[in-house]
Amino acid sequence: MPRFCTNLTMMFTEVPFLDRFNAASAAGFAAAEMLSPYDAAASEVRSAADAAGVAFALYNTPLGDTPGARGHGAIPGGRDLFRAGFEKAIAYAEDLQPDCIHVMAGLAEGGAAEETFLENLAWAAAQAPDQRLAIEPINNRDIPGYFLNTTDQAVRILDAVNAPNLGLQFDVYHVQIMEGDLTRRLERLAPRIFHVQIAGVPDRHEPDRGEFALNHVLSTLDRIGYQGWVGCEYNPAGRTEDGLGWMAAFR
Repeated sequence: MPRFCTNLTMMFTEVPFLDRFNAASAAGFAAAEMLSPYDAAASEVRSAADAAGVAFALYNTPLGDTPGARGHGAIPGGRDLFRAGFEKAIAYAEDLQPDCIHVMAGLAEGGAAEETFLENLAWAAAQAPDQRLAIEPINNRDIPGYFLNTTDQAVRILDAVNAPNLGLQFDVYHVQIMEGDLTRRLERLAPRIFHVQIAGVPDRHEPDRGEFALNHVLSTLDRIGYQGWVGCEYNPAGRTEDGLGWMAAFR
């Protein structure tokens, strides 16, 4: 059976960020992921999660201060910004103890960008050998210009870095938009997958609304032996709690 975690950046936005842990717990979630925990002190985030009994599944490295920034991992000349951001993410990990940290690539393209990403990922994996890290292909419709777009590209990068603590973040929403063939990709990539996320395609609402069969995808995850969290990274069509009926079949 899948283990669902909620994305507190996108869900339960009816209440302030630190109050979302209690809302998530009341809705039946045992863990949370988020795009960024950095708007509050790590100790405050930890206290809110502990009070609610919610664990941390995943969060991202910092996006950056420039409007529209999406991280610095693959940006030539951005090494110092990347390292400072990664060190901040690891400092938060001392309190939050996430299962995984998503290393953001940023808006870049070309061979120099790939060389930069490889160098930065190798450095990051060596700096935090006991922390699982992931890279995520993101569709170029939602974030035009993002460096990493396909699972094939991600596998090439994972092979080149060859670090045991670096794996794949498989977002069904992004992969369906860019590549499709979800079942065969999940089967083939199973040993690489550190974290999974779901959302309905094409509107990124509840995962049972759209063009892929949620039951089949979740059954495939069971069949390939995936044991990690399944992140609900979607924008609720209405009030968050009103759209959670789809989870009942999987409890």
